[in-house]
Amino acid sequence: MKNQNTLKRLYDKFIKYNPSPEYVFTITTENSKDIDKDPVVTTKNIEPQLFSSNLTENINYLKYKYNSLINSDVIFRKFTLTLQNKEYSANLIYIDGMIDTKIVNESVLKPLMLKNKTNMYNQKSLTPEDFIYQHLIHQTDTRKVEKYEDAINSINIGNCILIVDTINFGFNIDVKGFKQRSIDSPKNEIVIRGSQEAFVENLRTNTSMLRRIINNENLVIENCQVGTISKTNVAVCYLRDIANDDLVAETKFRINNLDIDYLLSSGQLEQLIQDNGYSLFPQMLATERPDKTAIHLFEGRVAIIVNGSPYALVAPGVLSDFLSSPEDSNYRFQFSNMLKFIRLISVFFALFLPGIYVAITTHHQELLPTELLFTIEAARETVPFPIIFEILLMEGSFELIREAGLRVPSPIGPTIGIVGGLILGEAAVSANLVSPILIIIVAITAICSFSIPDYSFNFTIRIYRFVYIFLANIGGFLGIAVGLFLHTVFLCNLKSFGCPYLTPFVVRNNRRTLTSYFLPPIWKRENRSNIVNPKKKYSQGKISMLWKKTKI
Repeated sequence: MKNQNTLKRLYDKFIKYNPSPEYVFTITTENSKDIDKDPVVTTKNIEPQLFSSNLTENINYLKYKYNSLINSDVIFRKFTLTLQNKEYSANLIYIDGMIDTKIVNESVLKPLMLKNKTNMYNQKSLTPEDFIYQHLIHQTDTRKVEKYEDAINSINIGNCILIVDTINFGFNIDVKGFKQRSIDSPKNEIVIRGSQEAFVENLRTNTSMLRRIINNENLVIENCQVGTISKTNVAVCYLRDIANDDLVAETKFRINNLDIDYLLSSGQLEQLIQDNGYSLFPQMLATERPDKTAIHLFEGRVAIIVNGSPYALVAPGVLSDFLSSPEDSNYRFQFSNMLKFIRLISVFFALFLPGIYVAITTHHQELLPTELLFTIEAARETVPFPIIFEILLMEGSFELIREAGLRVPSPIGPTIGIVGGLILGEAAVSANLVSPILIIIVAITAICSFSIPDYSFNFTIRIYRFVYIFLANIGGFLGIAVGLFLHTVFLCNLKSFGCPYLTPFVVRNNRRTLTSYFLPPIWKRENRSNIVNPKKKYSQGKISMLWKKTKI
């Protein structure tokens, strides 16, 4: 024991790397005696917070923050403006490539630099800053900023900051003009009769699309920033007269209490604010469709939009949401319910069919008819591997084909699927590596998994499929039953923002709602779902089609 401790001390002293928690850098000169040898003073304590009335001080500080000596895209445009028969030194700071040059020239620089009657007019009742704000800046969104931090944040998102000598604040002018993707049709949530617009990466474009659809003054869009470095803008959207105040407060509390350096997508935010981060089941609905988001807002839920991400998050998300298509409400209720029933069957087969095949052929051959059992055994007579190896080989190969089809260029993607699905499958059967009936089982499972509308939920089913394959190989139907029991217990305990996840399958819910899995006729959907306890319980009148009751 003593020798072990000695070896450990030697290892820690000479071999193990122990990083220093702090690094102190010093600058030495020839006359090093003149350097103050006091403890290192950080710039954080001496940096100014507010604008000064001295233009040179403001510019020097901003140049220091932006490393203007090496940064090539941060522009400091120096000029002289005429104001009430006096000339003032001024500076315009912006990032090249993020502004609209035409707006800057026509609405900012031109009115400020030209000498005309407006500039020469001496109105003593107005201070210079008020005169600039009211008469010279021809841009709708112009605000005053007094803190350097606010000015830097505005420059980073594409605005420009006007600083004038003798004025102790800056003018924040909205001149955004960076290139962005135009509104296009949805790529992953394709519908036939629904809207053909999808979210884009620009936050304000997405919120304007919601405004256009909802068309109500009670729609509240609150902005907050996430990430100490990236300062990513996040919009929390809800209908003030419908959404539950506790749900809104809980959503904002989780977003505002994140200590991270950066946030780049809604997928990262979803993982940071969901209830159970270890659960494979998605607990928030991610959608690229504004109309689908608007429907959930009308039902009393909260939508979260992240700048730079074309997907909106809807909270809470329950199990029925991930089995519903965006256009279920556009079809007749008979059609929608038939499709919903088909999806339930598809989820069952996608999750259990390979496991059931393994359980029957390994442990419960007596359940098969004699003729079918002889057919299966005859097909497997020349296969040298056990069933579990066969099915894992084919399922793993199909997952590789699916991933390869997504990663290769789009013109080649369908070709990869055809080559992998047909040629490799046929070659595997011809080489007696797998049996033909197993190819049928894997193909049916794949087709059923493609019918699941939500991509995240599809991933969950794909992973749990392998779990049930192993349980079926170990214990047959008993193994599947034990796994299903534990699975159900876990789902019964899972919640999304306080709402039971199995609504409306287990938790009692009003059947005449849009959240109910099987939809009632549209004229009977007068109740909102009670899972979020909305302020308004009804979305339409008891008799919605008044024209049938009106007598002529």
